[in-house]
Amino acid sequence: MVYLTRVEHFNAAHKLYNPSWTAEKNDEVFGKCANTNWHGHNYELYVTVKGRPNPDTGFVMDVKRLSGLIKEHVTDKLDHRNLNLDVDFLEGQFCSTENLAIGIWKQLEPHLPEGVVLHCIKLYETPRIYVEYFGDEC
Repeated sequence: MVYLTRVEHFNAAHKLYNPSWTAEKNDEVFGKCANTNWHGHNYELYVTVKGRPNPDTGFVMDVKRLSGLIKEHVTDKLDHRNLNLDVDFLEGQFCSTENLAIGIWKQLEPHLPEGVVLHCIKLYETPRIYVEYFGDEC
């Protein structure tokens, strides 16, 4: 099995806020991330697929095609958007980086070619904070 990773980038704003809590409780739990004027991140997205190299090309998957799928189904929907307000596949969800990684998985998985398996979504919110999702529903 060979693992292939494509790295992409997008910028997006969001707010961490539980509407069933008071403003004070949200500030206590989420701090600056509960800012009523939102806040943003420069996200780094690592998409790892796995499979056997095609004997005709030597590729697990054409990386240009993988990049195009990520652009069409993920970054075009997220880049320079408000995750809480503008992103259909996050509607009604808490806009944490964890939920965003799961949403990205769900956007990409159905579009991969036969024989290529989505292995991992690694999403950096900051250089020191990232999540990894391997497709196992919580």
